[in-house]
Amino acid sequence: MNIAFLSAVLPVMVLLGFIYWKDSIDREPLGKLLLTFLAGCISVVPASLMESLLTLFTPRVPVLNGLYSGFVVAGFSEELCKLVLLIVVIWRSPHFDEYFDGIVYAVYLSLGFACVENIMYVFQSTDAMSTALMRGILAVPAHFLFAVTMGYHISLAKFDAPRRRYHLLCSLAYPLLLHGTYDALLMVSDDLGDTSLGLLASGGLTIAFIAFDIMMWRWGIRRIKRMQERSKEQNFDRNNPFDGFTWDV
Repeated sequence: MNIAFLSAVLPVMVLLGFIYWKDSIDREPLGKLLLTFLAGCISVVPASLMESLLTLFTPRVPVLNGLYSGFVVAGFSEELCKLVLLIVVIWRSPHFDEYFDGIVYAVYLSLGFACVENIMYVFQSTDAMSTALMRGILAVPAHFLFAVTMGYHISLAKFDAPRRRYHLLCSLAYPLLLHGTYDALLMVSDDLGDTSLGLLASGGLTIAFIAFDIMMWRWGIRRIKRMQERSKEQNFDRNNPFDGFTWDV
């Protein structure tokens, strides 16, 4: 197997295995997970078309260009396409019956997207191994974390009907904000140039990016734990033989 291909796919497989292991209460069927992963792979196509269209309106001011490219071109296009396909694939599925399921399916779909994107970047790069290493450390886990937030709110929308519209909005808004901030910090840093002031600002943005990445991990892990607890409570309620039982006195 080509080492570049393996290096592009390996971080995706690790994170897929991680979230599958975390889904320890009632694991999702592998066939449904594979279908969701493939939907994520397919989502690259409409996202790329949207990005191509939106780049026609790119601002000429460097910093504004970085913000527009991060939040609108990349963030909005990719997260919207992933969310639409996620809803199509899982919303009415009988397998989507626990709070944690939303995170599992969102991660599988998002990592399908990340897998295709990673392969494209690695094979287009003049230094495939370096690109694979950096994206394996940063970009692939970032897609994982965007998906955790998306899946968190998809589950709340599914099981909290009175606030469904709010959580559906959040399932796009929060991943978009995370994705946009992630990309914009990198893109604006690249736009600042090689002047002393530009290098100083770029250094500050690099520090902000590291802090932001750490924050995303802490935020994501808390949401994983919260949904695991909610799934445990759901299963306890379903399996509790005394649920609804009252003593006649």
